[in-house]
Amino acid sequence: MGTAEINSENLEQPTLEERVMEALRGVYDPEIPVNIYDLGLIYNVEIDAAGVVNIRMTLTAPGCPVAQTFPGVVECAVKCVPAVADAHVELVWDPPWTQDRMSEAARLQLGLI
Repeated sequence: MGTAEINSENLEQPTLEERVMEALRGVYDPEIPVNIYDLGLIYNVEIDAAGVVNIRMTLTAPGCPVAQTFPGVVECAVKCVPAVADAHVELVWDPPWTQDRMSEAARLQLGLI
């Protein structure tokens, strides 16, 4: 019996969208020890053919003390993803964030279920 050949084309590589989502999961809310993706703070992610990422997100409260700086933190995390040419974050307040937007994993982590 011969050895099996591994064809690198058959190995599934994460898509750019999956890599961006993983980068977002690496950013944590400064007040709640859960990442912003599982908290439900990310409302929309659009990636164009040139690798420009546009993100609509919110914060847990409009008076959040990091409202001025946190979008820049998110942009930097996404810009570090290979094949991302640029990233822009738009902070929105409508619809307002509620705990209902949290993933089941986040609720479990915070002891809400």
